[in-house]
Amino acid sequence: MKLFKLIFILFTIVNLNVFAQKKATAKSSQMDQFVKSLMSKMTVEEKIGQLNLLTGGEATTGSAVSTDVEQKIAAGKVGGIFSLTTPEKIRKTQEAAMKSRLKIPMIFGQDVIHGYKTVFPIPLALAASWDLPMIENTARVAAQEASADGLNWTFSPMVDIARDARWGRISEGSGEDPFLGSAIAKVMVKGYQGDDLSKNNTIMACVKHFALYGAVEAGRDYNTVDMSKDRMYNDYFPPYKAAIDAGAGSVMASFNDINGIPATANKWLLTDVLRKQWGFTGFVVSDYTGVNELSAHGLGNLQQVSARALVAGTDMDMVGEGYLTTLKKSIAEGKVTMAQIDNACRLVLEAKYKLGLFADPFKYCSEERAKTEISTEANLKAARNAAAQTFVLLKNENNILPLKKTGTIAVIGPLGNTKPNMVGTWAVNANMDIVPTLVEGIEQVAGKDVKVTYALGSNLTADSVLQKNSTMFGRDIPRDNRPEQDVINDALKVASKADVIVAALGESSEMSGEASSRTDIDIPEVQKRLLAALLKTGKPVVLVLFTGRPLAIKEESETVPAILNVWFGGTEATTAIGDVLFGDVNPSGKLPVTFPQNVGQVPIYYAHKNTGRPLPAGGWFSKFKSNYLDVSNDPLYPFGFGLSYTTFNYGEVKLSNISLNPGKTITATVSLTNTGKVVGKEVVQMYIRDLVGSTTRPVKELKGFQKISLNPGETKEVSFKISEDDLKFYNADLKYVAEPGDFKVFIGTNSSDVKEADFKLLK
Repeated sequence: MKLFKLIFILFTIVNLNVFAQKKATAKSSQMDQFVKSLMSKMTVEEKIGQLNLLTGGEATTGSAVSTDVEQKIAAGKVGGIFSLTTPEKIRKTQEAAMKSRLKIPMIFGQDVIHGYKTVFPIPLALAASWDLPMIENTARVAAQEASADGLNWTFSPMVDIARDARWGRISEGSGEDPFLGSAIAKVMVKGYQGDDLSKNNTIMACVKHFALYGAVEAGRDYNTVDMSKDRMYNDYFPPYKAAIDAGAGSVMASFNDINGIPATANKWLLTDVLRKQWGFTGFVVSDYTGVNELSAHGLGNLQQVSARALVAGTDMDMVGEGYLTTLKKSIAEGKVTMAQIDNACRLVLEAKYKLGLFADPFKYCSEERAKTEISTEANLKAARNAAAQTFVLLKNENNILPLKKTGTIAVIGPLGNTKPNMVGTWAVNANMDIVPTLVEGIEQVAGKDVKVTYALGSNLTADSVLQKNSTMFGRDIPRDNRPEQDVINDALKVASKADVIVAALGESSEMSGEASSRTDIDIPEVQKRLLAALLKTGKPVVLVLFTGRPLAIKEESETVPAILNVWFGGTEATTAIGDVLFGDVNPSGKLPVTFPQNVGQVPIYYAHKNTGRPLPAGGWFSKFKSNYLDVSNDPLYPFGFGLSYTTFNYGEVKLSNISLNPGKTITATVSLTNTGKVVGKEVVQMYIRDLVGSTTRPVKELKGFQKISLNPGETKEVSFKISEDDLKFYNADLKYVAEPGDFKVFIGTNSSDVKEADFKLLK
C-alpha cells in the first residue's frame, strides 16, 4: 500500500511538471505570435522608439533630464519612463501612449533599491542579517508598495561583489563574498517578481551592474576595471548568474570599462557571456546616459557609440536618446542591421507582454491600492524587525549592553537628531515625515522611566564643503559654526548629567552610495575628538556607528567599551536601534565585508589566495614574506564577525565520511550550544578549502550558512551536506570542474574563528 501511494505521488508530480511545462510553452507561443504580429505593423521609427527610455523628471539620478516627453510618447518614440510615480501621473502618461498609432503601452521603472515608501536597511546591511527569508520579504514588500503606486520595474538588485571599502556603492550590494551574494541575488529576484510577473503586485527585476563594477580601480566610481577571467568567473560573475538563473527579467549594463571595452559596448560580456553562455532571454538596458558616455571613454561620436552599443547587446538606451536620433541613419549606412533593431525591439515588447501590459495598460494604476497598501502598519513592523536583524555588535566590554530602561541617556553626535540620514542612500521615495530621529526612537522604546537628552557635540566634518557634499538630496545636518571646543563643551555638560552616553557617530547617508567614494575611511577627525572627550568623562560610552561601508575604526575598537554597527536601517532604523540597545532584540548580524585596520590594507577580503611566501599564521612581520612593515595582515574585524548578548560554544567538526564520491554527499556536523543567559541567534558558517588545485585556490570559501536560534543552555546539532558541486570552480580553461584531491572543511562563528576537518574527493 505504501509503495502504491509513493508511485501515485511520483506519478502526480511528473504529470504536474509536464502540465506546467506545456502551459509555459503555450504561453510562450502565444507571446511569440502576438509580438510577431505587432512588429509586422511597426515602422522602423516605432521599433527604435521602443528602445528609448526617458525620465519623467522626478528623483532623477543624473544631470540629464528628458525633454518634450509627451510629444515623443504620442509619436511612438518612447518605450518606457522612469522616475515617475503615483497612479494618477502614470495613468496620464500611459494614456498618451494609448493615443499613439499602435497603442503600445510603456513600462514604468524606478530605483526601488531597499524598499519603496517603507524603507528597509541598505542592501549591505540586509546582507549582514544572513537571513534569506527576511531579505526576500523586504523585496516582496517593496514590490507590493511600488506596484501599488503604479510602477512595474525596479533597477534592483545590485549584485556587484565589492572588496574595496573606498567605493561608495559598496553600500548598495551584498558585500565581498560570491556565495552569500548569489544567495541574496536569488531571493531578491524572487521577492520582486514572485511566481507570476503578470500579477499587478509584482515588478520586474533589473540585475545590475553588469559587470564587475565593484572592482573599479582605486575604489573610484565609474572607473576602469582590469581583471583576469579566473577572477571574473570565480569571484565576480556568480551573483549575476544566480540572478539570471532565478529568472530576472532585465539586466543593466555597468558604467565601467572591462579590460579596455566599456560594458555598454562589450559584445563579449552582453552577448557571449550573458546570452550564449548563461541563456538570458530578457532585455539589457544601459545605465543613466551610459550609451552617450561611451564617447567620453573614447569610442567615437554619438552615432558611432550608439551603433556599437546596440550591436554589443544593449537593447534599451536610458535617457541619452542616442538610439532615437542616430540608429535610423546607422541602418542606412550599414552600421547596424534591421535584424539587430528587431531583436532589441522584440525583447522589450516581450517584457511588456510578460508584465500583462498589453492585456491591461493601466493594471498598475489603482489609486485605491496606493491609499491602502503603502507604509502600512504591517510593512513598518517588517521594516523594524528587519533593521534589528542587521545590526552588528562589534564590541561589548563588561556587558555594557543591553542598557537598562532607567536613568538618563545622553545621545550625542551629529547623527543623533537627523531624520533623513536614517534611511540611508538610494531611498529616493522615502517618506521622511514618518522617520524618527535616534533620540525619538530611543525614547519610544525606553519608556517613561528613561530621560533622553541630546547634544550635537560636533559637526559631521570640520570641512564645511565636504559636509555639504556629504549631505546632498535633502540629507542636511545643520552645522554649528562656533569654535569646535565650544560645541564639545556643550556636549560635555549634557553628558555630565547622564548615566550612559550613546555616541551617534560615523557617516551621513550620502557619504556612501553613488559618486561617494572616499580615500579616508576613518570616522571624521572632528567626531573622533568629540568621542575622545566623551570617553574622558568616565561615563559608560556606547558607540552607535552609522556607516554604508566598512570603516577603519582601529582606535575606536581599542578605546570604546561598546560598539554597535547599525549601518543605515531605513524608516524604522531608530526604533530598531532602541530595541537592540535595551535588549528587546538580541543582535545577530554578521559582517558581510571585512573591516580593515586602515585604508592601506584595502582591498581586503577573507577569500584571498596564498602567495609563494605566506606569512606564518599568527605572525606580523618577517623579512621576505608577504606582509607590511607597519601593521599585521589581519583585518580589524573578519568577514562573518558579530557578537551577541549571549555566548555560543562550537563542538568539533564531525564528518559522516572522510571520502566523497562523485555524485554523492557527505555531512559535516557541529554541536552548537547557547552558553549564555538569554535567547540568541547565531549564524553558523561553513567554509571549504581546496588544498591542491590546477590553479591557485583561495584559503577559504564560504559554502554554507544557517541562522540558528537557541534558548539559554540549549544545544543543537547543525549539519551541512557537502557535494561535488560545492567543490567546483572555473579552471584555467574556464571549465567548471571539481578536481579530486584533499580538502578542508571549516565551521565556525566567522571566517577566522573556526573548527576544521579533512576529507578527500575521490575520482
